[in-house]
Amino acid sequence: MDIETLLNAMTPEIFDRLRYGVETGKWPDGTALTPQQREQAQQAVMLYQSRHNHEASHMSIAAGGEMKIMSKAEMKRKWQGGEDIDVKAI
Repeated sequence: MDIETLLNAMTPEIFDRLRYGVETGKWPDGTALTPQQREQAQQAVMLYQSRHNHEASHMSIAAGGEMKIMSKAEMKRKWQGGEDIDVKAI
């Protein structure tokens, strides 16, 4: 199967299952991934993200293949609706 066919066939549900496997090392049913399965799933997840991830979060692949990395301050502002928090005051 070529990359285009793979990406066209991949649904958001399949992407979520692959991402879960990459993140946990197990399929949703609890079966462990082999090292080869994990590597291939990770490649598929990155390819899917490069096409569909228009709101990349901390350390992910944005649409177009660009790696998106957010600083802690950027993440805090995003989580707090644009407001910066003084962590020392908490």
